[in-house]
Amino acid sequence: MSHHLVRLFLLLSSVAIDASSALHSDPFTAGVGLNIDCGGTSNFTSEFGRPWVADGYYSGGAVGGGATPLPVAAGAHSPLVPLSPPARRTATRALPGRYYLRTFTAAARSGAYADFIAAVPDGDADLCFCSIATDPPVIASVEVAAIHPLAYGAASTGVDLILVNYGRLTAGSSLFGPGFTNDSDAFSRVWQPDAYFRRRDVPVKALSTGGHQILGANQAPNYFPVKLYETAVTTVNSADALVYLLPVDTRLDYMVWFHFAEIDSGVTMAGQRVFDVLIGGENATRIDIYKEVGGFIAFKWHYIVENLTSTPLVVKLVPVVGKPIICGLENYAVVPLDLATVPSQVMAMQALKESLQIPDRMGWHGDPCAPSTWDSWEGVTCHHSDNGQNLVVTQLDLDSQGLKGSISDKISLLTNLVSLYIWYVFINSLISCAYKANNLDRNLSSNYLEGSLPSGLGRVSLVSLFITLFCDFSNVSFLIRDLSSNQLTGSIPDSLGSSNLKVILLNNNQLDGQVPEKLYSIGVHGGIIE
Repeated sequence: MSHHLVRLFLLLSSVAIDASSALHSDPFTAGVGLNIDCGGTSNFTSEFGRPWVADGYYSGGAVGGGATPLPVAAGAHSPLVPLSPPARRTATRALPGRYYLRTFTAAARSGAYADFIAAVPDGDADLCFCSIATDPPVIASVEVAAIHPLAYGAASTGVDLILVNYGRLTAGSSLFGPGFTNDSDAFSRVWQPDAYFRRRDVPVKALSTGGHQILGANQAPNYFPVKLYETAVTTVNSADALVYLLPVDTRLDYMVWFHFAEIDSGVTMAGQRVFDVLIGGENATRIDIYKEVGGFIAFKWHYIVENLTSTPLVVKLVPVVGKPIICGLENYAVVPLDLATVPSQVMAMQALKESLQIPDRMGWHGDPCAPSTWDSWEGVTCHHSDNGQNLVVTQLDLDSQGLKGSISDKISLLTNLVSLYIWYVFINSLISCAYKANNLDRNLSSNYLEGSLPSGLGRVSLVSLFITLFCDFSNVSFLIRDLSSNQLTGSIPDSLGSSNLKVILLNNNQLDGQVPEKLYSIGVHGGIIE
């Protein structure tokens, strides 16, 4: 597994306004927006009038070579590849708020867009792109647009959530949005056709307003575009349900937004078109658009989907009276802001990265534990701290990694470490005796250790290649010690029985003499000694 990192540091002050005069205003009202041509050397305006700024300030990556521009509609032509370590650029002026961010990651002559909505409380966004494949991430563009602070239900859900786009669909229309068409969207959202997500075996027909004006769109706090409600799809057969298959990750919750407008002039009263909305097999609501708002008026409704057990998420509009109709659909993964690793443990892990000479392929970049849903640091396992306010490192598994170097004395800061596995790791210099973590499962078997067992081995932390350290610790409790199959010689010191060992494995060594009485008592009291 290989990990690579690109970091971009974005100053979220407006390009078009004087940031000092708008410093205390709402960034959405102030019109804050930024479109970065990653790796670009000059500003330009796209064919749809979208301004792009050169990447001479924002990123911590290196400009990728290549004479042929990527076929990117948004206009980013100079992809960014990672530097190691990335350089940090900071900004002094910024506008805190909620933002829509869209990225384009490139691969050869293709790529993919991704977007999400997040709060930036201090106005300084640090975007890290980490790849777990063999190739580094290549970032072609980053777009940032301020949105209304209460958009997408923030009044009830709060702003400490990231909404990751899993599908923003327009029904009965083609792709539209800033950077792709001349159609406007106050949040710079891009809407894609629904056909790919809709079940194909149900015949449908597209509807349009036929020149009628749509009311109730482009209003606070969500500012959904008028164009979204000017088209729709409905079924051909009155008995058929409209069915959408939405991609999801069952570990996450989802916020699904439905967009309706009664744009059929033949529907003139309540009760003429009624349908049920089934989400994941559950009947979530019954919709009568005309009863709710009347004709040619935008109607929005959203639903939180929790505790998913299967994928895809099946959404059905089941007819009750007449045929179901829909103008658009949005599906967002609801990702809570992740906790961060305890700062002292971040320091310890960075020190271990340096002292053990951890290769880039192991992905030891950024926060060791966050995001908690993705083990990006290979061999590192984390859990929540006792108070639930942070993440802590609980296990290091560096089995068969062929590492070199030494164990930094900063390992003593990993006070929650329960298991440390260093099998076949070649450590060629002294290992610190500063480690004091309680209840550590010590497995140092088959490590080619040699020398005599020191008097402080009952409390020793680690033993280096061809060197056995004499360490003197007190008040440290070790449950398991496996020193089997090494080249240890001499007698077994009495101090081995001074800790709270439950298992001690010393077989396949060259030890001599008697087993100390305290150590022998491990077996007498139900433990294991071999």
